[in-house]
This record gives sequence, structure tokens and C-alpha cells, in this order.
Amino acid sequence: MPATQPEHADSGVLTKRQWSTIPHDQVKYIGETVRGGTEGNAIRRYEPFLHIAHGCQSYAAVSASGQVGGGLKPSGGPSSGCNAVGNGQTYARGIWHRGRYAIMYAWYFPKDQSTALGIGGHRHDWENVVIWIDNPANANPRVFGAAASGHGKYKKTTNPQMRDGGNLQVEYYTSTFKNHELQFKTSPGWNHDMVDYDAIKQQIRTIFDSYNWGKANCPFNKWNFIKNLDLAWI
Repeated sequence: MPATQPEHADSGVLTKRQWSTIPHDQVKYIGETVRGGTEGNAIRRYEPFLHIAHGCQSYAAVSASGQVGGGLKPSGGPSSGCNAVGNGQTYARGIWHRGRYAIMYAWYFPKDQSTALGIGGHRHDWENVVIWIDNPANANPRVFGAAASGHGKYKKTTNPQMRDGGNLQVEYYTSTFKNHELQFKTSPGWNHDMVDYDAIKQQIRTIFDSYNWGKANCPFNKWNFIKNLDLAWI
């Protein structure tokens, strides 16, 4: 069913647009879409393996045709209705920022629910990690560190868990009845087809920039990306 969502216009004025919203488990992930060149190589080099310790598996948020997953209302168990493996998508965005090269990797989850009661939970969740390197053009870039999101903040480390100096190892978890967050941890995980924000068509970027995910915020869109890099700075 089409759903009306506020859209940020470049002028700062909110306008209306009709988005096509479908059940979260019907959103078909977009095939691997990453820019070429040295920046694209760096994005692929550090592609994370995501381990789900608790809660929903990750899902694609938007299909190639522009359909948006409607998420899930918190109910049942923390992973009820969202425990299927193989529907995920890793979102990526890389940019020079404050003299270093930052790569953000992000994931979408249909709900954020830490307990069976669903108290404090909400529909939709976005989490992300940011890795900081000296130069994507270097054969072996220096890694300054990485930061993992949780509750609007970032946990930072100069020694993130990685596989053979490449793929980040990331875990989605909860602690003491808090909503979910990410951490770097040596755990088995999955990687998914990556979507590079700056390599996809404008129609899809506009959805990420404009769709209202309620209490969850798309971390890499044009409104939130630089702000989050500043918070994740190492």
C-alpha cells in the first residue's frame, strides 16, 4: 500500500511523496553495487561479516524498484517474524573526512525489540560501523580505528576485530534489557551483497534521504552521514 512520507527538499521545506511500502520479508535485496577504483576496492576490502547474537536478522530496506519494507511492530519474541537468513543487505558509503578516509557500513532491521514483552521496542532499526583509514589508494592502508553504533552514540576502538587485516567482524546484540547495538567481536557471521550509496541510481538515494523510519534514522543519508562521521571520529 502506498504510504505518504515527508520528504526533505533541498530548500529545507517538507514536501509529500508517495512511497510503496511492502512487508519487510518481501523486499528483494539489490545486487552488489559498489563504485570502481581505489575507493571501491577499499569498501570491498573491509566488508564486514555480521553476526546476529540476539534479535532480528538484517533485511534489505529498499528494493531495486523502490519498494520499502514496512518493518514490524514489536510483539512476540525479539526475533519473531524476522529470523530468516539470506534477506540481508549491507549498505556502504565512503568519503574523505577531516583528512582521513571513512567507510560506513550499515544494516537495517525490521524491529528493535530486546525482550518478549516488547517494552521500549520500536518498529525499524538502523545500525552502522565506521572504519577510518589513511588512504584507499595505498596497497595496505593504515587503519586508525573503527566505531560501532548504539543508542545514538559510538563505541570506538583502535584495534577492531578483523579477518586477516581485512573484513571487519561485527556483532548485533543487546545487554541488560537495552535495545540493540553493534560491537566488534570475533564471532561467525554473514556478509551480504553491498550497496554503495554513491553508486546507486538517484531514485533509490532519494528514498534513503527521505523515507521516515520512525525512531530509527538511516545513518548514511545526506542528512545524517557527516553528523555521524563526526560522532564516530577517531
